[in-house]
Amino acid sequence: MLNPAAGDTPDWRRRWSLLLAKIERVQSPAQGQALLAELSHPTAPSVLAFANAHAMNSMAVSAPFFEAMQSADRVLRDGSGMATLFKMLRMEPGLNLNGTDLIPKLIHAFDGRGIALFGTRDPWLEKAWKRVGDELAPHSTVIHANGFLDAQAYAQLAAEHRPALIVLGMGMPRQEEVAAQLRGVLDYPCLIVCGGAIIDFLGGKTPRAPLWMRKTGTEWVYRLALEPRRLFQRYVIGNPLFLTRALRLASVNRR
Repeated sequence: MLNPAAGDTPDWRRRWSLLLAKIERVQSPAQGQALLAELSHPTAPSVLAFANAHAMNSMAVSAPFFEAMQSADRVLRDGSGMATLFKMLRMEPGLNLNGTDLIPKLIHAFDGRGIALFGTRDPWLEKAWKRVGDELAPHSTVIHANGFLDAQAYAQLAAEHRPALIVLGMGMPRQEEVAAQLRGVLDYPCLIVCGGAIIDFLGGKTPRAPLWMRKTGTEWVYRLALEPRRLFQRYVIGNPLFLTRALRLASVNRR
């Protein structure tokens, strides 16, 4: 697991700037629908990743994680922290396309085609698999495997079953690294999604915050209250660190 509070590397500003330039900022619901339609019809193995404050902090201290994020085919903005960063840089942040909301829509869009869930562990994985098969994609064949295998095992499963959508729920940085490896070995069109805790959400392990917290960008407070020990480093230490780095980047850009 990455420690985003570790010392910055000398070129963290370059890493942030490169990824910020790569992030697709969707400005309207109509554009969001067009993006969803495009993502649901891959023409080659492709990776979809999400950039949030934790990802940006992690990139500041880890070159391999930065390279995995930068190699993704599509990167979307996730969370209010990223909106704040874009505004500091005098850039329109666009819609918040977080994976927790977008991935279930993607799963539904792939209904009728093969789907793979790779991540977390039972009973949450089994519950997520059942929910996807019963509710989100009832016409799909859905395979699943826990999130603690090596990348070769996932590659073998994908090569055998050829799912059109592969959802990885392993957390950063592992899922981004596994995604890059899968894209490198698979030989058919598919979308590989770096989904964070999405399989836990689908399986009922992690409940969603009330709607008003989601709309105000404070769902992280709800998650921290539920899992203070696991998320203390990410939010209590990580959020002020992210804002400090954001201010430093914005200051340099203004000069």
